[in-house]
Amino acid sequence: MSVEQLRPFPTHFRLRDLTAITAPVFELKLNPYEAAAAHTTNAWFERRNVYHGLKKQKFLSHRFDSYAGMSFPDADLTHLETCIAFFFWAFSFDDLSDEGALQSKPDAVQVGVDISMEVLKNPDAPAPNFAYAAMLHDIWRRFRSTASLGACNRFFRAVESWMNSQVEQARNRSTDEIPSVDDFIILRRRTIGGPIVEAMVEYSLDLEIPEYVWDHPVLQEMSKAVIDIMTWPNDLCSFNKEQADGDFQNLVFCIMIERDVDLQSAVDILTEMLAQRVADYVRYRAQLPSFGPEVDAELARYNKAIEQYTQGTVVWYYYSPRYFRGQDVSGKPEIVVPVFERTVPAEEAVPAHGVSPKSHTLVPSLVSSSYLRLSLLLFSLLACLLYVTPPVPLLSRIAFL
Repeated sequence: MSVEQLRPFPTHFRLRDLTAITAPVFELKLNPYEAAAAHTTNAWFERRNVYHGLKKQKFLSHRFDSYAGMSFPDADLTHLETCIAFFFWAFSFDDLSDEGALQSKPDAVQVGVDISMEVLKNPDAPAPNFAYAAMLHDIWRRFRSTASLGACNRFFRAVESWMNSQVEQARNRSTDEIPSVDDFIILRRRTIGGPIVEAMVEYSLDLEIPEYVWDHPVLQEMSKAVIDIMTWPNDLCSFNKEQADGDFQNLVFCIMIERDVDLQSAVDILTEMLAQRVADYVRYRAQLPSFGPEVDAELARYNKAIEQYTQGTVVWYYYSPRYFRGQDVSGKPEIVVPVFERTVPAEEAVPAHGVSPKSHTLVPSLVSSSYLRLSLLLFSLLACLLYVTPPVPLLSRIAFL
């Protein structure tokens, strides 16, 4: 499927309160250590020099500290600091490929992925000069200090899968290809970082859950459902921002094309899909067997924590200015959202063949300057030169599978 198959966008669309759909099942709770953890972690992020000036101000305005406070409400101060740092790393790296210099540049994204994966493979090596990998290096050090062996293995595999999904999504952007609905749902579970979140929830409470429990088919179905429930509201809340940035890798657009419907119909269809997925989760949860008193107690803590994470996530989509640009959207059963105008990237500032960018707002321009390509190549080469992998073995306590 192609971006060119999208129907023209209207001037606005209606969106139901998605938090009301999830709230009957997923609890919202706030962490009392949020302010203290935010103070420390904001200073940590400042030292990374990832953003400067207005871009840094805009990034921090998204309130990732509040997101962590709502999503890890029972974490202690030290673990909550790591959770906030995790959000700083994940969102900044994601923005690098979603809307930054590496958007639609899979080869350049791959360079950053390779450097970052070396951090996980060689955890005792010095932190690299690549800021995104340096953040991951510190997060990984903290994670390994208290997490179980199983959680460490799951975090490693989950980050690797998420990194590879970023390259795959960048490749889709570069060709304007949009996957089928079913294929995109599977890919989206990886691009949202669902398995990483599950590992972070384990870490936040230092849970000890045997590996065989995670392999149980009921728990795997619960995992798929809860990741979809935290992901699909993101697509509903973020597609407006993404289309304005020229990014059409979103479930709303997949539905528009596959079902040949307009924007409002696609939004309504996905909203109903979300309600059904909540019902699926409740049904799977009721089928969960007993694994013995000790394991059941740990698993109950995990299920409660992942449910709190999910509701905190959905609430944050509305609370943060990241998606609705300051519009008052809280506490309303339905909101009317104006469709944002397309932001014209620098390389599209001069229209090709005299065509105004505004006359073709749905399809990203395929014209790119040789200067931009050279800059991205230099970026990739510089990143490689700045990072040298020392021959340090993996920690003996971690047997990556």
